[in-house]
Amino acid sequence: MEGVQKVRNAIFAVVGAAVLLFCLAFAGKLFQNVDADEIACIQSPISGKLNWHTSAGVKWQGFGKVTTYSKLDTYEFQVPVRFNDGGHGTIVGSLNYEAPLAPEMLTQIHMKYGSQEAIQKQLVETVTNKCVYMTGPLMSSKESYAEKRTSLIFYIEDQIQNGVYKTTQKDVKTRDPITGNEKTVAVVEIVKDEKGLPSRQEDAVLSGYGINTSNFAVTKLDYEDAVEKQIQQQQELTMKVQTAVASSKEAEQRAITVAKEGEANAAAAKWAQEVEKAKAVTLAQQQFEVATLEAKAAEQKKRAEILLGEGEATRKRLVMQADGALEKKLAAYVETQKNWADAMARMTQPVVPGVSMGSGDGKGGNGVTQMMEILAAKAARDLQVDIKAAK
Repeated sequence: MEGVQKVRNAIFAVVGAAVLLFCLAFAGKLFQNVDADEIACIQSPISGKLNWHTSAGVKWQGFGKVTTYSKLDTYEFQVPVRFNDGGHGTIVGSLNYEAPLAPEMLTQIHMKYGSQEAIQKQLVETVTNKCVYMTGPLMSSKESYAEKRTSLIFYIEDQIQNGVYKTTQKDVKTRDPITGNEKTVAVVEIVKDEKGLPSRQEDAVLSGYGINTSNFAVTKLDYEDAVEKQIQQQQELTMKVQTAVASSKEAEQRAITVAKEGEANAAAAKWAQEVEKAKAVTLAQQQFEVATLEAKAAEQKKRAEILLGEGEATRKRLVMQADGALEKKLAAYVETQKNWADAMARMTQPVVPGVSMGSGDGKGGNGVTQMMEILAAKAARDLQVDIKAAK
């Protein structure tokens, strides 16, 4: 029994070693590590069932076939394009495309394309190149260079995401901006539906597989030499026209400015005259008012002086009426007597004879005395003053 046990242990050891060696040899077929930016498809080796893993971590492989896809990848393109004026160019750019996470969409993509390289080459690249090529006839070379550059990018991105436009073509006669000769060009226009939205000639291919695109960008648009030269000539012509228009506008604006400045100066001069006139009128008005006030003041002064004189005259008249002007009469009498006395004193010849022959009644004085009495009596009579002392 002991020998049998040893044999059994030896068998178990050999089997365990064999299993260990097997696991070590085929460890890469048992488990699959999925990165965060990957989608892994593990196909069962027995049933052929596709198991999709979109989350990061170690997944059971069980000797199944593993195919990985990027959740987000970038396609860089360089696509030739032809514009409606016959010019050729090459559009260089890139876009991002994102794989769906739904198992049914992933299964559909995997069954048709089977690899990341095939998806980009046979699906994304084909759709992008087709949309770029179909956008060229929607504009001329010059329009793609200048005024419709933004539309060019929009048209390409919109067709990639939503499907190629349905277009119609018609011949239009136009004049060459360089030579001035008339020429016929084929103009392609987008067909619109009843709502005014672009009609599509086919459904969006990428959207049908659940693939979303983003960050579409055109980094460069190279034109052939003839087109580049023509565009430069057109740009120079356009700049000259714009310069001429700008100069015309500037001259027109300058004329308007000069006219406005003249009007402003005239208005300023007019208002300056008006200001001076207003000042003169104000000054004259002030002088007139001052003169009027002075005249009124003089008139009042005159009236006051007249009234004052009349009052003084009345006062004096009343005073004289009250005392008969005695004070003035006396003063006049005294002055008269004084003058006669002075005159008599200065005389060298006798006024009357020194000897008088008379009746001898003794009543009369000498001649001088009598003369003085006569003059005094005359003055008293003129002054109406009684010089006799009252008895």
